[in-house]
Amino acid sequence: MANELDETDASLVNPEGLDAHVIQKKVGVTVTGQEKFVYVIGPWFLFVIPGAVLWGKRLRAKPYFDALQQKIQSAASTIDNYMENRVNILKNAAQLLDKAIDLDKDVMTKVAAYRGGANNAEGDAARNEMGAALEGISRQINVAFEAYPDLKAHQEIADVLQQNAYLQREITAARDLYNDAVNEWNQAIFELPAKKFTAAKYGYTTRIPFTTSQEIKQEARGTFFGGK
Repeated sequence: MANELDETDASLVNPEGLDAHVIQKKVGVTVTGQEKFVYVIGPWFLFVIPGAVLWGKRLRAKPYFDALQQKIQSAASTIDNYMENRVNILKNAAQLLDKAIDLDKDVMTKVAAYRGGANNAEGDAARNEMGAALEGISRQINVAFEAYPDLKAHQEIADVLQQNAYLQREITAARDLYNDAVNEWNQAIFELPAKKFTAAKYGYTTRIPFTTSQEIKQEARGTFFGGK
């Protein structure tokens, strides 16, 4: 029998490719009547020991979820702290550039707007939005910097932009840790029997991982794939 997924079979290849998108929807957990019978009534009805084992696993599931939520919150807090630092760095960069050139005032306004709310991003969507905004401000500052070659000899400005690049790498790494924890959560809440039953009891839902902005996706496509 031929391979079901044969990359050399032209009839199976999608020449257009596909864009991957994260669905911004939280999915709840529900337990069916059949699952209740198989995993709750059945074990107790047939044997006491299997029923007791299942009950013990359910008791351990809640502390597991509690610990995992703390792990997710810790990762989110790390991202917030890095973004707050990045706001300060971008503010310094904008001020230094503004002294040397007539920097677009829109850049200064945007940095000032985020200065007070860097560490108050509530929820994944807010962090995603703020991260995308900071990335846009960073690009504007870099474009202004590149437009004036003489500024590259300005060590203070170069140092600030280097710090900005470092913080962006740290934010990316922190997002990876956050998304790993979110992925663990999203799989665990549907894991039968004990974890799913516990997740349904407490009304847990899936969590939405951090994603890149549409603007960055389009820029990457234009840079690496000729705008297609």
